[in-house]
Amino acid sequence: MEFAELIKTPRVDNVVLHRPFYPAVEGTLCLTGHHLILSSRQDNTEELWLLHSNIDAIDKRFVGPLGTIIIKCKDFRIIQLDIPGMEECLNIASSIEALSTLDSITLMYPFFYRPMFEVIEDGWHSFLPEQEFELYSSATSEWRLSYVNKEFAVCPSYPPIVIVPKYIDDEALRKVAMFRHGGRFPVLSYYHKKNGMVIMRSGQPLTGTNGRRCKEDEKLINATLRAGKRGYIIDTRSLNVAQQARAKGGGFEQEAHYPQWRRIHKSIERYHILQESLIKLVEACNDQTHNMDRWLGRLEASNWLTHIKEILTTACLAAQCIDREGASILIHGTEGTDSTLQVTSLAQIILEPRSRTIRGFEALIEREWLQAGHPFQQRCAQSAYCNSKQKWESPVFLLFLDCVWQILRQFPCSFEFNENFLIMLFEHAYASQFGTFLGNNESERCKLKLQQKTMSLWSWVNRPSELRKFTNPLFEANNLVIWPSVAPQSLQLWEGIFLRWNRSSKYLDEAYEEMVNIIEYNKELQAKVNVLRRQLAELETEDGTQESP
Repeated sequence: MEFAELIKTPRVDNVVLHRPFYPAVEGTLCLTGHHLILSSRQDNTEELWLLHSNIDAIDKRFVGPLGTIIIKCKDFRIIQLDIPGMEECLNIASSIEALSTLDSITLMYPFFYRPMFEVIEDGWHSFLPEQEFELYSSATSEWRLSYVNKEFAVCPSYPPIVIVPKYIDDEALRKVAMFRHGGRFPVLSYYHKKNGMVIMRSGQPLTGTNGRRCKEDEKLINATLRAGKRGYIIDTRSLNVAQQARAKGGGFEQEAHYPQWRRIHKSIERYHILQESLIKLVEACNDQTHNMDRWLGRLEASNWLTHIKEILTTACLAAQCIDREGASILIHGTEGTDSTLQVTSLAQIILEPRSRTIRGFEALIEREWLQAGHPFQQRCAQSAYCNSKQKWESPVFLLFLDCVWQILRQFPCSFEFNENFLIMLFEHAYASQFGTFLGNNESERCKLKLQQKTMSLWSWVNRPSELRKFTNPLFEANNLVIWPSVAPQSLQLWEGIFLRWNRSSKYLDEAYEEMVNIIEYNKELQAKVNVLRRQLAELETEDGTQESP
C-alpha cells in the first residue's frame, strides 16, 4: 500500500493552529505518510511536527465555510486546526484518521526513521540476558541460563534465554510450561544479594476444577527455598477472582501440594477497569469549570490514585518479604504480563539501588517489561480519548511509571533520573520513532526484525547530550532499601503528566533551572575549598619541617 493513496489533500494553506501555551499561528499544513506538519513564515515560530501514531481521536466542526479539526493526542495534548474550505477539512480529517490507524506494524514510522545523530551505542545489545546474569553469578551459583525457549516454542511471550534454578533441567521446564498459563513457567526476576532471597514470576497454574497438579512445578518452586525456609506466593487477583479462574481451567497453588509456601491475595485491577479510570481522570483534568468539591469528587471517582495505592502496597509487601522476612516469593496473576510485572519492577526499585540509576532502570524495563512479554502493542494502542474501545487497551505501563514518580517524589535524592525521563518513556511507549516498544513480545519483535530495521530508544537516550536532560541534579547514591509511604496523604496526582497541557510549567521550569545552577555553583565552590585545604595542609607541613632542628 502506498501512503499517497490515503492522503486525499497533501497540503492546505492559511491553516490556523491553536495549541496549549502558544499564540495562534497561521501557516501551511502538510500531511506526509507519518507526520502532520504545520509551518509558518513568521519568524521565531516553532513548527509543529506530530506523528500520526500519536493521534488518539479527532473531532470535526463546521461554521459556514470554515472547518475545525480537534486532534486529541495519546500524550493527552489537544490541538485545534482551523481549515478554510469544507472539502479540504473533510479530506484532511479523513486522511488523518486513516494514517493514524494503520493495521500493519511494518508501515509505522520506526521502519522509515533514519537517525540524524551519531550512534555511539547500539541499544539493542545494551541489556542482554547474559549480561544481567553475570551480575548475579558472582553472588550465587544456584541459578543457570536456560535456552529451552530458543525458538519461542515453549513460551511465545518469554525471551529465548531465561534464568532458572540450576538443578531443574530443560525437560522439566517443558512439563512445567504445560502446567502454567501461556507456557509462562516460573523464572528468576530478582536476586537479593544481601540474603540470597529471590523474586520469581510466572503465569497462573492450570489446576482447573479437578485440582490438577504438576510434580515438576512443585519441585521447581521448592528448588528456590533454602533449608528450613518458607516462601510466599503473591497472587495479584482477589481470592474470589482466582477461584473463578478454576472454572476456565486456571487456578492457584493448593497448600497441600506447596506446603512450604503461603499464598497471599492482593487484588490489582486490570484491562478495561484501568482504561476507564484513565479516561475519567483525563476528563476531570481537562474540565476547567469545576469548583473544588467537584474537582476532588471527580478525581476520587476516577479511582486512579486508588490503583496506584494498590500496586505500591503489593510491591512494598513483596519487598518486605524479601528484605525483612528473609523469604523468597513467586508473583503471578492470570497471564503474568501486567500486574505481575508492575509488582516485580517496583519491588526491585525499592530493594535494589542499581534500579534507581538511569542504566539500571533501562535494564529493568528491558528485562521486566520488554523481554518479560508485556504486550505494549495492544496495551498502548489507544489512550484516553479514543472512542472505539477494544478489550486489551490498558494503561498498565503508565501506572507503573506513575508509581515510580510517587517514590521519586518521596526520595528525591535517591534516583539518578528525573521526572522528564519518566515522561519521555510514557511518550515513546505510545508513539515513537524508535522500535523499542513495538510488538507484544520478543517473538514478535524477532519476526519483525526490529534490531535490523529500526533504531533502539536506548541508542538515542544514552548519548551524553540527551542524558543531561534526564539526570537528577540532586542525586546522591543511596545503597539502602527505600520504603515509600503508601498512605493516601502521601500519594499525589502526577501533574507533570496529567496537567502539563492545562497549565504552564514556565515558573516551575525556571525554578528548576535556578536549582540546577545553585547545585553546580555549590560544586564549584566545594572544589575550590578542597584545593585550598590541600594547599593549607602543604604549607603546614612545610612550616613543621622548617621549625624542626
